[in-house]
Amino acid sequence: MERSEEIGKENGDSEQKQSVTDGSICGYESLQRLLSANLQPQVFQEVSRLLLGLNCGQPLQSIGIPESAKSLSSEHDFDLQAFSFSADKELLRESRMVRVGLIQNSIVLPTTAPFLDQKRAIFQKLKPIIDTAGALGVNILCLQEAWMMPFVFCTREKRWCEFAEPVDGESTQFLQEFARKYNMVVISPILERDVNHGETIWNTAIIIGNHGNIIGKHRKNHIPRVGDFNESTYYMEGNTGHPVFETAYGKIAVNICYGRHHPLNWLAFGLNGAEIVFNPSATVGELSEPMWPIEARNAAIANSYFVGSINRVGTETFPNPFTSGDGKPQHSDFGHFYGSSHFSAPDASCTPSLSRNKDGLLISDMDLNLCRQLKDKWGFRMTARYELYADLLARYLKPDFEPQVISDPLLHKKSS
Repeated sequence: MERSEEIGKENGDSEQKQSVTDGSICGYESLQRLLSANLQPQVFQEVSRLLLGLNCGQPLQSIGIPESAKSLSSEHDFDLQAFSFSADKELLRESRMVRVGLIQNSIVLPTTAPFLDQKRAIFQKLKPIIDTAGALGVNILCLQEAWMMPFVFCTREKRWCEFAEPVDGESTQFLQEFARKYNMVVISPILERDVNHGETIWNTAIIIGNHGNIIGKHRKNHIPRVGDFNESTYYMEGNTGHPVFETAYGKIAVNICYGRHHPLNWLAFGLNGAEIVFNPSATVGELSEPMWPIEARNAAIANSYFVGSINRVGTETFPNPFTSGDGKPQHSDFGHFYGSSHFSAPDASCTPSLSRNKDGLLISDMDLNLCRQLKDKWGFRMTARYELYADLLARYLKPDFEPQVISDPLLHKKSS
């Protein structure tokens, strides 16, 4: 409780200033660590139950991490956490346990450095983190949105398009080696240049199979036009639908960043049979942090699948100040990317989040049998009224659509 006492003595303004400058929460890397350090054990246990839920009626179990992995985490300064989602034992099906990993990271070099140097520096930073994931037996690994570059899309400057790569480009080749080495499926969200269609640029997730083969790709469905997120300057809405990729370890899908704000986007991946949906993102505290722990967890519950949420870390400063038509003064950065990557399960349980201000690897074992067990329990698919929704959407798309509003006949009647 010493740290708690120290915080109590500090001035509130200085606490806020520290959080702004280093990305921490009053000096702690995450909300869970702040609560753990400042609450009595029995109180912390009850608060955790309310915040994280229960998995099969029990608190989520942590996984022991070997000392060798802890040493790598310490040497390369990345947060390392591991948990396990279980399912009820079944009589007719064996457990379908898969080990999944998420990586969050900051950029390495200033955005003024040569572009190739920036990309290669990120490669070198991620190598020991990916090696740790492989050594710990991760079957499926997902990186953050546009992991191979700074998140430049606030600037509206077209020179950053040089970071774009073809699907089989340098970043894919870099990750294919790890996929082959560790028998691991890797999801690689990049800035794609479609060389076969006029060199058009897309925000794309590439699915690399556990043999190093390219299984397929998915392009971001929803493009933000909010605040500094001026992404449609660079790419437009994707054209790949809602694909689910059947891999050696399960059926997976990728709902890239802003798509998490659209419930029907989550639904479509579920209707196509996804068991794990990844949400690689780049989002900042002022804009979205209150929504971050809620949306993916809601999606996992409503669609009876697991969700892996990944957000980058740090503050990225650009050489030329910019504005975004919102009346705010010109500035040179998005704000703080708050990390906080986590997993959510279909039974409403979720893991604690990774650090808010440092690189991290989050690992989770998950029994995919839990997906069907929750479908059987809640019957959301059975009780949904898809024919009603389809009829409404079909009518809504017509120019002469009129909302189904029934007004009180006395509402507009003049009083006598």
